[in-house]
Amino acid sequence: MILPVVKLGTLALKTIAKPFANRLKKSAGIHPRFRQFIINIAQANHRISTTIQRRLYGHSTKVEIRPLNEEKAVQAAADLIGELFVFSVVAGVALIVEVQRSARSEARKEEMRRQEIEAMKQRDEDIAKEVELLKHRLNEIERLARGKGLTGLFNFKHGHVPEESKPVSSAH
Repeated sequence: MILPVVKLGTLALKTIAKPFANRLKKSAGIHPRFRQFIINIAQANHRISTTIQRRLYGHSTKVEIRPLNEEKAVQAAADLIGELFVFSVVAGVALIVEVQRSARSEARKEEMRRQEIEAMKQRDEDIAKEVELLKHRLNEIERLARGKGLTGLFNFKHGHVPEESKPVSSAH
């Protein structure tokens, strides 16, 4: 499902960017300094691509590569500039979409962490309330035991048994 949408989006961006690229190509051929600059880029691109092709096909790379004529160089550079412009627009949009997707994903993770921390705090509060309730109940049991004279049975706090409740050992 997502792939057709991506293809359509890319096609739409290319269609939108093409008029800007064509305008850029036209102005590239008119301005003298820019024209010389793009001719130099086109000649360098021609030398590099020809050398790579010769190496791939196993031909000698030590031969002199004839430069393009000026009009072909301008056209090649203008096409290259146009394609680079379209590519940069598409790549920029893709980058923006990916950053937004990543930010949304990170926000969801952060929300889950926040909810987990909140749940832990709630459990901590519940446990603290239960401990307090148990302390209250223990104090109540101890108070009732003292009132009935059963102090020795529930003397948990001090960890020792009072003297009167210790068993008497016989000296036989």
